[in-house]
Formats: sequence, C-alpha cells, structure tokens
Amino acid sequence: MTKFKGEAWCVTCVYPCHGELIIFVMNIADPTDPDAIEKELRHVRALLQLEQKEDQTQFKLKNAKASVKERIRRGLTWYPVKITSEEIGFGGKVVLELERPAGEQGLHLFQVGKNASLFSNVPSHLATDRPVLNGVITNVRRNKLVLATSKEELPDWVFDGSKLGVDLTFDEVSYREMDLALDDVIYAYGNRLAELRDVLLGARQARFSAHKADDLFYPSPLNDSQLAAVRLVMAAQDVAIIHGPPGTGKTTTLVQAILETTRRERRVLVCAPSNTAVDLLTEKLAERGVNVIRMGNPSRVSDLLLEHTLDARVMAHSSYGEMRAMRQTAEQQRQTANEYTRHFGFQEREQRRLLKEEARMLFQAADNLERFMIEDVLESVQVITCTLVGASNRNIRHLIFETVFIDEAAQALEPGCWIPIAKGTRVVLAGDHHQLPPTVKSEQAAREGLRETLFEKCIKRQPATACMLTVQYRMHERIMGFSSEQFYSGQLVAHQTVRHADLGAYDPIFVHELPVEFLDTAGYGFLEFTLAESRSTANPEEADLLLKRLTQLLAPYDQAEHAQDPLTIGVIAPYRAQINYLKDAIEQIDALNSLLQHRALSVGTVDSFQGQERDIIAISLTRSNHQGEIGFLADIRRMNVGMTRARRKLLLVGDSSTLASNPFFADLLAYVKHIGGYRTAWQMADDAEDIPRIPLH
Repeated sequence: MTKFKGEAWCVTCVYPCHGELIIFVMNIADPTDPDAIEKELRHVRALLQLEQKEDQTQFKLKNAKASVKERIRRGLTWYPVKITSEEIGFGGKVVLELERPAGEQGLHLFQVGKNASLFSNVPSHLATDRPVLNGVITNVRRNKLVLATSKEELPDWVFDGSKLGVDLTFDEVSYREMDLALDDVIYAYGNRLAELRDVLLGARQARFSAHKADDLFYPSPLNDSQLAAVRLVMAAQDVAIIHGPPGTGKTTTLVQAILETTRRERRVLVCAPSNTAVDLLTEKLAERGVNVIRMGNPSRVSDLLLEHTLDARVMAHSSYGEMRAMRQTAEQQRQTANEYTRHFGFQEREQRRLLKEEARMLFQAADNLERFMIEDVLESVQVITCTLVGASNRNIRHLIFETVFIDEAAQALEPGCWIPIAKGTRVVLAGDHHQLPPTVKSEQAAREGLRETLFEKCIKRQPATACMLTVQYRMHERIMGFSSEQFYSGQLVAHQTVRHADLGAYDPIFVHELPVEFLDTAGYGFLEFTLAESRSTANPEEADLLLKRLTQLLAPYDQAEHAQDPLTIGVIAPYRAQINYLKDAIEQIDALNSLLQHRALSVGTVDSFQGQERDIIAISLTRSNHQGEIGFLADIRRMNVGMTRARRKLLLVGDSSTLASNPFFADLLAYVKHIGGYRTAWQMADDAEDIPRIPLH
C-alpha cells in the first residue's frame, strides 16, 4: 500500500480468475484517517434525507391540496369506485376488487406493489378526517384493481352508501429502516459490522482463505467463469462479488453459491431490493430442495411461493390449531363481556371483569404460542429470503447469519444494503452495475452520489473481490453485440446454443426477420407530451406505430401450432403513462389481446422486466421533441437492461433526431445501420397500409 503526495492511498491487488493473474491499482480513502468513512456515511445519510424529503414533496404536491378531480387527472386517484368482489386473502386479511366506471380510461400511475387506500367521500372540514382503509395493490387491469387490505374485516363506513375512491399513499417504513441501519454502521466500533464496513468501503483489505475450493459438493453444469465465481465466494472471508452481465447465468451461479454455503453453515440470509428478485431466488432454491422461508407481506408474494412464506409454515405447524382455538375463545369471551350494558350490579360487573381477564390471558397465551411456532420454524430453516427492508422484520430481527447474500445489489440504494449486512459476518454481492441503477427521485441527491451503490463502491475499491461471468446464454450475438462493446469491453461471448438463434430458427415463417431492427420516427411528427406534475411522458402515436409493426410481425404466427413452445413477447416503454396507453391499446387489437390473455405478451417498464427474458422485445423510446431532451433515457444502463431482455428479436421505435444528441444513442444508431437493421417510419407506412390505425383515447 502506497500513498502519493499525501492525497490518496494506492492499493495493488493480484487477483486470480480464469487461470490468470489480474493486477488492480486503485485509490481508496486513507485508512489512517478514522473520520473518512464516517464522513462518507454521514454524507450518504444526508442524501437519503434529501431523497425522503423530495419523495414526500412530490407525493404531497400530487395529493395533499389537489381536488379529487385533479388527482384523477394526475393519475393518482380513481373515483368513484365500487367493490365488485370481497374475499378473505392469505393471513385472514380482506381483499377487495375495485372497479371504476367504464368511461374512465385516463392515464394513471397505479401499479402492483404500490401502497393505496380506499376512502369515503364523507363530508369533512379537514381532508385528513376522511376515513381510509390502507392496503397494497396486487393486480391492475384497465378499469379494475385488487387491493389487499390491512384489516380482517371492513369498517362500517364502507357500507353507509357514500361514494368510494382509491388513492396512492406514501410509505415511510423503508426510509426509517435505512436511517436506523446507517446509524448502526456509522457508530459501529470494535465489532464485525465495523470490520465489514471498512472492507466494503475500501479502508481495509479484503481477505481470502488460502484453502483452494476446487471440489464443490453439489454437482452442476457451470462453465469456467461461473465455477470461478462460486469458488471465490467459498474462499472469501469478508466479501465476494458475482458480476453477472445480462444472460450470463448470474442467478444460476448465485443459487449454486448459496447451496455450497448451506452445506458449510447452519442458516443463511438471502436478500434483494425487489420482491420479484426475492421470489425468483426463493423459487430456484425450493426447486433444488432447500428448506427456504420467504419473509414478507403475503400480498406482495407470488401465488406459487405462498407455501414457502412464514405464515404458511406457521399455519402448517402442529400447534396452529391450538393457537387458533385460543384466539377464537378469547374473542368470544371479549364479545360476551362487551354485551353488558352500563347499568349492572356487582355480580355482572365481576363477571365482566373475569371474562375480560380470561380473554386477555388467552390472547397472551396464543401470542406466546405463536412466537414459539415461529422460532420453531426458523430454527430448522436453511435459507431465509426477504427484501432488504424485510431483513428488519420483527421475527428475524434478533438473528445473526454467517453469510448474507444480496442479489441485484447494483440496483439497491446503499443505505438499504446496510440493513441485512448488519446481520451477517460476511457478505456476497451479486449484480451488474451496468444494468438498472437505483431509482432516485431527488436530482440533488442523485447528483451528489446517492445513486452510487455499495456494489459500485466495493467493485471499484476492492476489485479483487469480484469475478465477472462472460458466457451468455440468452440472446442472438447481434442483440448482444452492442451491449458487449459498450459496457463489457467486448468480453461477452454468445454460447453456441443462442449465437444464431433468431426468429427464423424458431419458425421458417420468420426467415426474413432481422434480429435487431430500429424503426425511426424522425420527421413523422410523433411528439411526446407530459402529464402535468406527474413526471410521466407519453407518445401515443409512437405507441400505435410500434403496435402496428408488432401486429405485422406476428401476422403469420399461429399460436395453435406452437402451443407447446409459444413465442413470448415483451413490450417496454420508459414511462408509466406510455405503458398504460400501450396496455389499453393492446386490448383493442384482437391478435395482440389474445396473446396478452394467454400471458404470451406482457407490457411494462424496464424495471418490471429486470431478470427476465422474452423471444421478442419491442421498445417504445417515447421521447420526441424539438429540444433534443431525452430525460432519464440518458441513464444508459436502463437501455442496456431493456435491449438485453430479447432472445431472438429486438424491435426499437424512436425518434433519431431527438435521441442522437446523446452519444450512446448515436452509437446505437450507427450499430443498427452497420448490421442492416435500420428503417424509417415512412418505409413502415408503405409496407403496412393495410394495418388499421388504432384510435387515440
């Protein structure tokens, strides 16, 4: 370790990977300065506070002083709504299906996983006085949404004849837990968390076991780079990083590393910033026979994984019936006690007191039994999976894990990662800092460093802790080519099974289709517009053109002939408003709607496709204006994710005159022209005059 001119420390690392010795030289914070890391973390906390303030401000601007009519226009409220069905969901909570009038087809910002509240239009002097019922959105389809509430029965005001509506709401839980985690990390001294903090932030050198982990216990068909990554995890004493570019089998490699770790350790914690990523890992681990429990709100967990939730395992426990009987008896005792009127004598008063005391004791005994069942379930489990914030769940808050795995770590805010790290003695990070970054709403916080993740900091400051996977198994080499050159120094190699696997290889009817196609709308007059104060942009005419091209592409395709191996299609746009328009428009096109109903076609933002793949990906780039402004499309990592979801065909629709002002998109256009995949909207119009225009609404 050498210091130059008193400014920064230079560390030289020799790192064996794929049979080669790689030498890294990096600058890190001065490890002799005890305040350097504390200052950095305090700065991160200040940025987090800025982010929370901005998030709240945006939410309040959209909601607090706006009328119901204005909130509807901004896409934050549905009003009026009616309850079309009511049922008891998992955990005994009420689940409601809500429907807005058929004529209400405006753009909105509702989506699965968001917090929302049902409200009544009961007259009130203060908006905060109106009754509300909080919940989580579990499904959204045009004029209907499903709300999993937080209550076991509906309040009386739901049935009093007042008109009902549903609002998006703000959730402060995540910010509170991240702030508490940062406090723990900042003030950690003389313990394992302090050591991990110093290693992850580059002030202490990462250590590796001298033992060579050549023999892995669980058999697997991993390639050389994947095996090197697993062995690195096994050798790491502090931290290891699995760097997985698109399609390189990061999840497969991570699952293998978790399996090998469970053989050596009693119990491990596996986290990710999104519920989707946690669900995927839980599913993969369960398929491999791992005893895994998925922590979290059951309303946010996919149906296939409900049996692996803590609630399900508790309900399957041998003592569950006894606990339920206790609570039912306690509730009956309490109801009986409450039946007494105000005017009663000594005996009635004493009887009421005894009933209430008995109910209290039964409830307490039931709670104690439930805690015992939870501890019993967690005692035997091999892997606990949850979101980053879910690691603070009260049922596992007291547990310590030898190894904490964090998937999609390059998509997580640094403060969120510290929540599970504080529960472990070593850390494994998996992800790709060239894919989706964390979402940061505060421009100032993003500019001053909140978007820089712990994954990025560690891979820069401790490069010896990382191993990149280099063989991709997803996409045609021409779909891969641009991404490989732009982000991975041309190191990615398409496996022979996918190298030439275009649509023509799937079915000869597609023999003339190129794997990459860019449809240019420049000069066609398809200008964007923005929903007031929602920061969401739409371009309906570009969306219509994309759907026309997709309809044309799929015209010769016969679903029945490929029932056993159907084509999968993903339609992506960067803005929620554009997504909502595309969804509504697809429902008006019989061929596409049929694919949508059979789940062969899905529509969403880039974020919703993270970790997924489709045979065909069609992307509406949306931005088209005279100023050359492309907004957060300038975050090219999102484009890297969107484009690399495609296996056989990548269709891009956009305005080159707007996009080419950015060097990345200029390079993309040059690449597409070089491989012969460029065409204009004018050419499309000449080729598709028989395709009807989708009406705007």
